[in-house]
Amino acid sequence: SMSGGHGGHVDPSSKKVAMLISVLALVLAISETLGKGAQTTALNVNIEAANLWNFFQAKTIRGTVLKTAAEEFEAELPSITNAQAREAMEKRIAEWKKNEARYQSEPETGEGRKELMARALAAEKRRDVSLAAYHNYEIASAAVQIAIVLASAEVITGVAAMVWASTGLGLIGIVFCTIGIFW
Repeated sequence: SMSGGHGGHVDPSSKKVAMLISVLALVLAISETLGKGAQTTALNVNIEAANLWNFFQAKTIRGTVLKTAAEEFEAELPSITNAQAREAMEKRIAEWKKNEARYQSEPETGEGRKELMARALAAEKRRDVSLAAYHNYEIASAAVQIAIVLASAEVITGVAAMVWASTGLGLIGIVFCTIGIFW
């Protein structure tokens, strides 16, 4: 097929295959880039979720300490006869209870346990979505890489079925890439 006589016959087919390989290479580049972005997002959001859970944990501990202190003071209250001391204790108990309630829920800052939990769960959901998108890009990249190999093999062997298989895998790659984008 390398002789000059067949040159005209082979050329159009080779040009089509070369074009197919170029398109596949473009899809591969896009899929790899988007996949890397999704992976980076998943890692960053996972760190964010971990930080929010740590903050939640700290608020839980601080809240428990205040609750325990308030309960301790309340238990001692009946035994206090000095009115001034009693008033100071009651004031302190009220303050601790107010702070403990603020640790439970603080909508204005989004830093109460209730809000932190919601934020952490939302971050975990974003992480899972990014990971799912990343896996779709991985499948797309694998399909397109195999498609490129098959298209290249057709140029060498002349087995036309390889172009169809390559095109099919290329389309599968595009489908998974699209799923990744709209995930």
